[in-house]
Amino acid sequence: MEEVFSYSINKDNKVLIYWYNKQIKILKGKDSEKFLKRIEMADAKEEQLIMAKITGNFKRGNEKPPKKKRKNILE
Repeated sequence: MEEVFSYSINKDNKVLIYWYNKQIKILKGKDSEKFLKRIEMADAKEEQLIMAKITGNFKRGNEKPPKKKRKNILE
């Protein structure tokens, strides 16, 4: 499974969740603690599923990666 989701923890113990390196969700407080407990015991595939479910509209499996921007060759 391709790893499209990632996360980081900032100094305020907030969890930032990314999709293709674009920040899409912030968890704080009890939500952050709950997420970290769940992710701690998960393997790589489970981590991706946990993050997909938390982000909401990313759980159908038919999401496509963002389109790459074309470079204008005249610039």
